[in-house]
Amino acid sequence: MNGAAPRTAAAGRSDPPAVPYRTGTPHAVALVHAAAGALACLALGHTLWHGLTDPGIALAFGALIAVGELARWGAGPPARGGAGALPGDRESAPLGVAGALAYALLGEVAGRPTSHGVLQTVAVVVAAGLIGLVPHVALGRGPALDHIARRVLTVGFAATCFQPLYNTGRLAAWIGDGTYYTCYLLGILVLTALCDAVLAAALARARTGWPYGPLLRDELRALLGIGSAICATGLVIALATAVAGLWALPVFCLPLLLTQFSFRRYAAVRATYRQTIASLARATEIAGYTPPGHARRVAVLSRAVGRELGLGEADLNVLEYAALMHDIGQLSLVDPVTGGATAGLPAAEQRRIALLGGAVVRQTGVPAEVAVIVERQADPFREQPLPARIVRTVNAYDDLAGGDGGPGATLRALERLRLSTAQDFEARVVEALARVLSRPLGPA
Repeated sequence: MNGAAPRTAAAGRSDPPAVPYRTGTPHAVALVHAAAGALACLALGHTLWHGLTDPGIALAFGALIAVGELARWGAGPPARGGAGALPGDRESAPLGVAGALAYALLGEVAGRPTSHGVLQTVAVVVAAGLIGLVPHVALGRGPALDHIARRVLTVGFAATCFQPLYNTGRLAAWIGDGTYYTCYLLGILVLTALCDAVLAAALARARTGWPYGPLLRDELRALLGIGSAICATGLVIALATAVAGLWALPVFCLPLLLTQFSFRRYAAVRATYRQTIASLARATEIAGYTPPGHARRVAVLSRAVGRELGLGEADLNVLEYAALMHDIGQLSLVDPVTGGATAGLPAAEQRRIALLGGAVVRQTGVPAEVAVIVERQADPFREQPLPARIVRTVNAYDDLAGGDGGPGATLRALERLRLSTAQDFEARVVEALARVLSRPLGPA
């Protein structure tokens, strides 16, 4: 790789590092979980004590929510601290969420008013969700607690905005049953989605320490995908059930179910695509041009540093692909460079290797920005875009720290990088790397 630091004996460390991650349960996360748990217990206790209002309706919506949980496309904590790279990572059970929101905003069934209230809404959502999760838990694929807490709190918020006003008749007196009624429901859903995005970003911030702004921006962007489909389906179910009765549930859930399967296929394609890129990146390791595990280590740390510097999800994906393939140009060399370090080669040769690497990357079908980052690895760092500076810095760090592995390896490597900030590395990127490395290591 084209960097200022020579490679050490990094070949002895083949396993990629874990993602820097805050261990334990931060106070903000514990507070959210406690609030959701308290609301769930209150709702279940109240419903058990007073019994179900309109039990047939509660059973129908509970069955819908349980089926939605059974059909969830994945379970477990998100791979990157609550901010996954794929649209579906934000909500893995869209059908269950849509059913829960529809029950929270349900006013009538076939023209007959309902009166289930806020606490029964939460109780039905919690009970049905738990029933639907039993098979997943039995298979060791239980959902993240953050997702459960968000579901309880957001459904409780939506029900609180609607049920008391509807049951007391104030809503009908204020806005009637026409267009304004639909707009009011839509407004509640928009506010609920925004609250969920804020809550998801806050939980991710508490768990990872990443900047809140980019996390919130990614969550808001995700609302335009599966989030908008969930809200639209929830609204349509609530309105259609008021006219057509409970037969509207299976009819209007089908489009969202098909959308869910489409997202699942999209996620599978993306996962396969990423595995292909990672396999291509290993070509330099298999051929002996770079130490084993180097590309993966650089990719993991580069993504973490990019997140620390506020890059969004799309930019992070580009950065990760570029980090995986940043050494691919070395395959053009007749003989491997010792340790894979090209910093000692003439500038023209470094530039040729970088351009050839970019040409190879362009043939893989990845975004053009990935090839640009690879091509510009041999440029002076002040002329590079930020992602290229990140890859350059992390690559040099892995060169310096990879072989030793002792307690002082990280400090010594960072000190070497800091001493070279005036010439080879951007100080802001080096300090972001230092902050990432200062955190305990957690799940990758």
